This record gives sequence, structure tokens and C-alpha cells, in this order.
Amino acid sequence: MTAPIPAPADNIAEIQQNIAQAKAHFQMTQAVTLCAVSKSQPAAAIRAAYAAGQTVFGENYLQEALGKQAQLQDCAIAWHFIGPIQSNKTQQIARQFDWVHSVDRLKIAQRLSDARTAELPPLNICLQVNISEEASKSGASGQELLQLALQIKQLPHLRLRGLMAIPAPQQDFAAQRDQFSQVRALFDHLNAHGLQLDTLSIGMSGDYQAAIAEGATLVRIGTAIFGARQPKPSPDTDLASKGAV
Repeated sequence: MTAPIPAPADNIAEIQQNIAQAKAHFQMTQAVTLCAVSKSQPAAAIRAAYAAGQTVFGENYLQEALGKQAQLQDCAIAWHFIGPIQSNKTQQIARQFDWVHSVDRLKIAQRLSDARTAELPPLNICLQVNISEEASKSGASGQELLQLALQIKQLPHLRLRGLMAIPAPQQDFAAQRDQFSQVRALFDHLNAHGLQLDTLSIGMSGDYQAAIAEGATLVRIGTAIFGARQPKPSPDTDLASKGAV
């Protein structure tokens, strides 16, 4: 029996309300974009979210994403790639996505820039920082971030927009804020060197309100929109354990 397609409209409305309330409570004024993380979700679920007004979607696995993009060509979706990047997939990622959040080394950035075709606008890039220094997660260290950002800023077909991080899960709100504050400090440090970044991609289903309190401009929400995912094999399983949620 085929599982029912989730109806995410109410969840999206609730999250948007929570975002507005968090901004008001913490006296934050930044615009916050909701990125619906649609990995493992069928195209029909994405279409339902799109019908509810959601236009920004994040995908972790290239082959899965390409199939859904083909089915949703009639929708004006901004596609964000948020998973780890293998070198042999940079060409398609560069051409099929509007944003890439998970750049953590110069080699990958160079390949994305080289593959981005001239008729497309520059590819929006966030540098992934491994703020918790977890071996199981991708990301540059805080120490190497400035040099990496300055190098990527020079690449012709990329637009460096900001930082992305996936801190270690924390149940305590203060602990969540502490980790996000470390990302914000790195963001401010880069801007102090003239990088003019405008995007902090931090916060997921369990901690996005703490992220907003620390300046998040984009939150990546999957479970709270679509419900719990059913585990399934991915064409990119070799790096699945390092992806965003």
C-alpha cells in the first residue's frame, strides 16, 4: 500500500509563525528564509508544499534531486544543495542548483566555478564550518575559514554568501545558542575582513529558534514540515552520514 503524501501546509504556517515569534522575542530584525529539506520526500510532497507557498527546497543527494527536479520543472523553485559534495558530482550540482551550502574546500569551489555556465547567474555559495569538530561531519575548521573564504571570493562564477553549520545536537536551549553564537562570531570575523557576507544558514527542526536568536538568516527544516522520514538507500550513500537534516 502506498504511503499517503504529507499535507505540509499547516506545518509550514506554524513554522513561519514560530520564526516571527522568535524574532520578536529575541528582538531580531533579520529576514529569515525557510528552506524545506525535502530529501527522501517524493515530488508530490514537494508540490504540496509549493502549493502552500513554499518555494525554497534543500536536497542532500544529487541523483535523488535530479529526478524530482525533472518532475517539478513547472514550479518556480529555488533549489539548494545542502549535502556533502563529491568531486565527480560538481558539474551537475553547479548547473542544476541555485545555492550550494556545503562547500568546505577550495578544490570543490574551483570545480563548481568551472562548471557553472556563462548564461547562468553566479552560483550562491555558503562555506560549511564544522563548529563542533565532529569527525562524522564535513566542514572547514574555524582556523582555515578566512583564507578559504578569501580564495573562493576570487572565483569568477561563484557568489560567496555566508556560512553553514550543523552543530552537534543539543537538547538545552542555552547550549544550542552557544554553538550558534560561535558560528556567528566566525561570520562577523569574515565580514570584518571585508567579505560582505549576508547569509547564516544555521538551525534545523530541533533548534531553529535558538539559531534565529543568534542571527540565522536561513533555517533548514525537514521533519517539522514533512514528518519523520522513512530510511531508504540513497544513490549517494557513501557520504549520507555527513549530510544536513
